[in-house]
Amino acid sequence: MPASPPGDERRKRRLALVGGSLGNLVEWYDWFVYASFAIYFADSFFPGDNPTTQLMNTAGIFAVGFLMRPVGGWILGRAADRHGRKSALTLTVTMMSVAALLIAVAPTYGQAGYFGALVLLLARLLQGMSIGGEYAASATYLTEASARNRRGLGSSFQYVSMTCGQLLGLGILITLQHTLTTAQLESWGWRIPFLVGALFAVVVFWLRRRLQETDAFKEETASAEGEDAHDDSTRGTLKALWHYRRQAGLVMALTLGGTVAYYTYTTYLTKYLVGSAGMEKTTATLVSFTALALFAVLQPFAGMLSDRIGRRPLLITFAVGCTVGTYPIMTALGSASSYWSALGLSLLALVIVTGYTSINAAVKAELFPTRVRALGVALPYAIANALFGGTAEYVALWFKNSGHETMFFWYVSGCSLISLVTYVLMPDTRNAALSRAEAEADGEAARERPAAAPAEAAH
Repeated sequence: MPASPPGDERRKRRLALVGGSLGNLVEWYDWFVYASFAIYFADSFFPGDNPTTQLMNTAGIFAVGFLMRPVGGWILGRAADRHGRKSALTLTVTMMSVAALLIAVAPTYGQAGYFGALVLLLARLLQGMSIGGEYAASATYLTEASARNRRGLGSSFQYVSMTCGQLLGLGILITLQHTLTTAQLESWGWRIPFLVGALFAVVVFWLRRRLQETDAFKEETASAEGEDAHDDSTRGTLKALWHYRRQAGLVMALTLGGTVAYYTYTTYLTKYLVGSAGMEKTTATLVSFTALALFAVLQPFAGMLSDRIGRRPLLITFAVGCTVGTYPIMTALGSASSYWSALGLSLLALVIVTGYTSINAAVKAELFPTRVRALGVALPYAIANALFGGTAEYVALWFKNSGHETMFFWYVSGCSLISLVTYVLMPDTRNAALSRAEAEADGEAARERPAAAPAEAAH
C-alpha cells in the first residue's frame, strides 16, 4: 500500500476536488437548464400549434451547441496543455456565465421576431464552446489531482458535479412550478434560472482563481524548460495529438454508447415521460429529480470499485446492460402510469449508465501523456458528443414525430454495442502512469521484482 500523503497534501487534494467539482456543477447547471426549461420557453421563440415541432426546434438549437464542442475542445484543450488546467477552467466558467446571461435577456418572437431565436442560438454556441473545454479541463484536473490509487474515485466527482448541476436546475424548476402559474413560467419565469446561473458563475470564477495547478502539469512545464525545451512548441497541438491518434479513436468509440445513453436518461427523460407516457410535467420532473439524486450518490462508489478491480469490468457491464436493456426499459417507461413505476425504471437505467459515467473521465485521461492529455480528452470526446450526444434528443423526437418512436430505442442499443466491442478490446488503464514520477516509480518496482525472486526462493 502506498503511504498516505501528508496532511497538507490531503488538504490540497480536497480543495482541488471541491474547486474542480463546484465549477463543473455551475457549468453543467447552465447547460442542462436549457433542456429542463425548454418545455416552457419553446413557444416563446418558435410560433406554431404543434408542441412537438416547437420542442424539435429548441432541441435543434440544443444540438447545435454541441457542434461548437470540438472547437472549444481544441482551443481550450490546447490552452489547458500549454498554459495550465487552472487557466482553462477559469476561462470556461467565464464564457458560460456570459452565455447564461444572454439567454436570460433574449427577446421572444413576439418582441423581436426570430432575432430572439438568433440570440438563443449564439448563446448555445458559446455554451457549447465552453463545455467543450470544461469537460477535458475538469476531467484532466480531477484525475491528475487525485492520488494514483484513487483516480477512479476522484474522477467520479465529475459526473457527481454534472448531475448536481442538473439537480439544482430541476430543483429550481420544481420550486418555480409550485410558486408560479404555468402562464407565468411560460411568460417570464423561465428566465430566472439563467440569471441564477450567471450569478453562480461569478462565485465560481473567484473560487477557481484560488486553485493550485496539478503536479503533473508543473512537472511537464519544468521539463519543457530543460532538456526537452525543443519539443515544447508542439505541446497541446494537433501535431502532437496525431502521434496518439489510436488513443483519440478509442476516446470516440468508448464515448459513443455512454453519451447517447446518458442524454437519453437525463435530458430527454422528462420530455419522454410527458410526451409519450402522458405524465404531468410536475410528476415527470419529480421522477427525474429523484432518480438523478440517487444516481449522483452512486458515482463515488463505482469509482472506488474501479480503483480495486479495474475500469474495463464496469465499462463492459454498462455496455452489455444498455445494449440488452434499452428497449425493454424505454418501452416500459413509455407506459408507466405512476411516479413509483417511472422512478424504478429510470433508476434501473441510470444504475446501468453508472458503469460509464463514474470512470470515463479517468479512463480518457489515463490514455494520454501530460503534454497532450487535455487536448487528447477534449477533441475526440467533443466530436463524439457533437455527432451523437447532442443529437440524441433530436433523433428521439424525430423518430417520435415520424411515428416510429421505438426505432430510437434500437439506435441507443446499437451505439452501446459499438462501445461494448471497444471495451472488450481495449486495455485496462487503471495502472497507467500519469507523470514521469509515477513512470519512474513503476520502473524501479519492475527492477526490484526480479531481484527479489532468488531471495524468496532461498527461503
